[in-house]
Amino acid sequence: MGLFDKIREKLSNEFIDIVEWLDYTDDTICHRFERYQNEIKNGAQLIVREGQTAVFINEGELADVFEPGTYTLNTENLPILATLKGWKYGFNSPFKAEVYFVNTHLFTDEKWGTKNPITLNDDRFGLVEIRAFGTYAFKISDAGKFIVDIVGTDNNFTNFEINEHLKSLIATRFTDTIGEANLPIELYAANSTELSETCKEVMQPEFGSVGISLEKFFIENVSMPEDLKKEIFEYSRIDKLDLDKLAKFKAAKAIEAAAANEGGTAGAGMGMGMGFVLAQQMGSLMGTTGQAAAPAAAPSGAVPPPMPAAVQYYYAYNGHQAGPVSFEQLRALFANRTVNKDSLVWKQGMGAWAPLKDVEELKAFLGGATPPPLPA
Repeated sequence: MGLFDKIREKLSNEFIDIVEWLDYTDDTICHRFERYQNEIKNGAQLIVREGQTAVFINEGELADVFEPGTYTLNTENLPILATLKGWKYGFNSPFKAEVYFVNTHLFTDEKWGTKNPITLNDDRFGLVEIRAFGTYAFKISDAGKFIVDIVGTDNNFTNFEINEHLKSLIATRFTDTIGEANLPIELYAANSTELSETCKEVMQPEFGSVGISLEKFFIENVSMPEDLKKEIFEYSRIDKLDLDKLAKFKAAKAIEAAAANEGGTAGAGMGMGMGFVLAQQMGSLMGTTGQAAAPAAAPSGAVPPPMPAAVQYYYAYNGHQAGPVSFEQLRALFANRTVNKDSLVWKQGMGAWAPLKDVEELKAFLGGATPPPLPA
């Protein structure tokens, strides 16, 4: 064997015989197979394991994609590459090509969240702000498209590099989706499963355009400011309550508080009959009819005139009619700030509802009453 034959044999043995990649990490999506000058020997073995796809790139152009299996690299297995290279002699010499191994298993438990609050317009509460976060899972569905559009010439591409892009995409599409849903603000958290499915359908084409498949998408929590949350809870309770019964209950509580504090404004002039009024009020709440104590026997032949009927007042509370209540009960409601000087009231004989401050006998609630000057 001559000198040149030995040199030729030595060089030919330096070309790679096996092309494979063993992934020992959990975050690598794509790895470029490294070889000096990217030279691969004709007849070399390509091993693609389950959960992998091998992509051949020739001079920046996609040549071939190999699914899991073992392949002998020759013109039969690389017809496209052979055409691109213009080889006429069927790989009689080593060829150059970049080989990328793409990890096609499922990448799970990826986090997403809204960096800034999302502003929504609710019919009842006006402009409100919410935040949301959750998880998603994806995998590479089109390795060739992913290499060309995303990876480029990166020799070791991890999910950290693509996650920032995906999270920005998710936040944008999530904002659009919940804005179009136009749900009452308190129902976003209650319908997280349906919203998750809708968001996944909306985002899937965006992921697919770069060779990625969005496999799972979950909204774990939709949060809002604490003051808004309390307002929603209060609104929900009021919406479920009988406002007339609620007003009567508050009146009874106000009367009870006034009776316990006779020196206060609300307790002025109410000490004597408070126990009876409270009992009567609570009896009406329980749906029972109070039984008055039997009056003392009147002297023979004397028949007293009927007792004058107590004036009963109706008042407006949160846009609804409430009552009737007595004068003292209405005073207690005023002291308890359930009603105020501008609240509308009505009694028998009035032609229309009027503000409390305009009803003559109720002006005493406002305080500051002084007697007229003495006559000269």
